[in-house]
Amino acid sequence: MNTLPITEADLHAYVDGRLPLARRAEVEAYLAARPEEAARLQAYAAQNDGLHALFDAVLDEPVPPQLAMSPRLRAGWRDGWQWSMAAGLAIALVSGGAGWGLRGAADHDLRLAQSTARLAYPQQAASGLAHQAAVAHVVYSPEVRRPVEVGADQEDQLVAWLSKRLGSKIHPPRLGKLGYELIGGRLLPGASGPVAQFMYHDSAGQRLTLYVSTEQAHNKDTGFRFAKEGPVNVFYWIDGKFGYALSAGIDKSQLARVATAVYEQLEGPV
Repeated sequence: MNTLPITEADLHAYVDGRLPLARRAEVEAYLAARPEEAARLQAYAAQNDGLHALFDAVLDEPVPPQLAMSPRLRAGWRDGWQWSMAAGLAIALVSGGAGWGLRGAADHDLRLAQSTARLAYPQQAASGLAHQAAVAHVVYSPEVRRPVEVGADQEDQLVAWLSKRLGSKIHPPRLGKLGYELIGGRLLPGASGPVAQFMYHDSAGQRLTLYVSTEQAHNKDTGFRFAKEGPVNVFYWIDGKFGYALSAGIDKSQLARVATAVYEQLEGPV
């Protein structure tokens, strides 16, 4: 009996735990012979775990009044084609799965995650910077093949590009003395414009990300603050129109040392 080829759909179903046992065994044999593919799927599973940790609590919250439908309107949606579209969107947001794993759709996924966060947590606007940074960290830090858009080997081009897009000169801090080296960076969608993300790693592969926003002119809260967003610890602060958030899965004391070094280097744009 010929075994069917392993497809990308099989791999994502494997990550989501939705394969029949027989097919699961075939996928595991396929991955055992392909370490790079196995690492890629481990990264997708880590993304799913992180996103569930950040957003599963929303499932237990009441629907905000401004989003609640009247019974009459809800019945109309249920009876029409719009209901199918809404159900599909809900499944995509809650299940994570293949939609979150597909790297080509990562920026679209990040926009959905940020929008969900703003709708679910309107009362936490003051910590929105930390939450958005944590979401971006969870989405991109597990990536194996392309964790950044521009690598550290092209740092000058990276700095010029991100500075131009944000409209202000920004630069990645040097963290080598603390054991972290720059991997590179990328441009991300913010609440009302572009933001930048710089990514670092240590010798053990632990990654941390620095999220830089220029959307903070309205925010007068300049304190150095800590937030725990699911599995991610975040130190964040405001400096003029700049908002900075350092995110990682390491413990608070370790992250505080790194955040202090970042803060000292970024007291103002250069």
